[in-house]
Amino acid sequence: MYQAETPADLLKKKRKLPGSRSSWTRVASTVFLLGTTSLLTDISSEMVSAMLPLYLLVALRFSPFQVGVMDGLYQGATVLVRVMSGLVADRWRRPKQVAAVGYGLSAVCKLGLLIASSSWTAIAGVMLLDRVGKGIRTAPRDAMIAASSQPEQLATAFGVHRAMDTAGAMIGPLLAVAILSIAPEQYDAIFVVSFCVALIGLAVIVLFVDNPADRAVDESEDGSSVSQAAVSLRSMIALLWQAEFRTLIIVGSALALVTVSDSLLYLVLRQRMTIPNGLFPLLYVVTALMFMIFAIPAGWLADRIGHKPVFFLGYGLLAGAYGILLVLQMNYLTAVLMLILLGSYYAATDGVFMAMATRVLPTHLRTTGLALLTTGTGLARLLASTLYGIVWSWFGAERALMIFIGGLVAVLLLAWPTVQRVLEN
Repeated sequence: MYQAETPADLLKKKRKLPGSRSSWTRVASTVFLLGTTSLLTDISSEMVSAMLPLYLLVALRFSPFQVGVMDGLYQGATVLVRVMSGLVADRWRRPKQVAAVGYGLSAVCKLGLLIASSSWTAIAGVMLLDRVGKGIRTAPRDAMIAASSQPEQLATAFGVHRAMDTAGAMIGPLLAVAILSIAPEQYDAIFVVSFCVALIGLAVIVLFVDNPADRAVDESEDGSSVSQAAVSLRSMIALLWQAEFRTLIIVGSALALVTVSDSLLYLVLRQRMTIPNGLFPLLYVVTALMFMIFAIPAGWLADRIGHKPVFFLGYGLLAGAYGILLVLQMNYLTAVLMLILLGSYYAATDGVFMAMATRVLPTHLRTTGLALLTTGTGLARLLASTLYGIVWSWFGAERALMIFIGGLVAVLLLAWPTVQRVLEN
């Protein structure tokens, strides 16, 4: 998959060695602009969603099974449109416009929350539409990041974007807490501010981001011309027969299937120790802070030593977070340690996995391929949340976590040699 090059070859191409002084400041301006859009959109979304699991469990008296189902739907709604948005973006060769539609839909949904009032079905519908917007925008956005980045800086570029994106996820809950402290129980104020912030994020991508250069979207990896007819449902299906890409989908989906969602994990933590309801959103903030801090270093390290070691290290950190929650006596110190490991897991896996996939995808089908990949992992996360909720209801939260830890370790042991064979090929 990776072709070795001599130092002389690299100098002739005027490229830097992975371990040279290249830094995150050298990534393309498109990455920073898309990062700004994601930062503002995440501020908007996380202002609303940070208290959602607590609201379901405490205010509406939902059972753990019902919370798991709703959490799975909230995460899994994006899979309904990801593949189609990727196919449309590749065929029209306008990933910016497709991504902008997704950002616009999510912005409008913030006003929908004002209209929904106290109707649970209406609120659930609006939140699902918000996630559909996320599904539309994710693959085209990642494809633009890949198209604007040098191959030796892919993981770093994704790390920069994820760091900015996660900064929004950190700021959003804090802003919501600040608004409620100034205007207690005035949730409409949160929805209005959330809409305004999302609108600014939409303006950034519409006004300042350009579609990738023609060469990035019109040529295949070997430089041959690629027509629009080459982008079709048949070509999308053909991607699944590409051994390297199919292996990444299977590995990513299997790992997602044994991963507990953050919302359910935080509810387990709340069960293990006393956490005031007002401090519950800070769990999201600490995790996002760790993600933001380590995303760029993890991307740089992956570009230097290889994507696979960093990716699997991330899942090792996740297993460590589960172990702390299961074994240790929980207090604020051990809770922070668990959140540090959880945020570090995201930093080592999220952008790095996208970079791994980008290296094996043909350029003209990059958006479609990334959409297929995220669809597989999204469906697995939906199923994982539902299964965890069921096992929690039957056997308790701790026993459910033990089952998922066992599954995670087993999948890691099987996935390591499988991915190694792909890299060798």
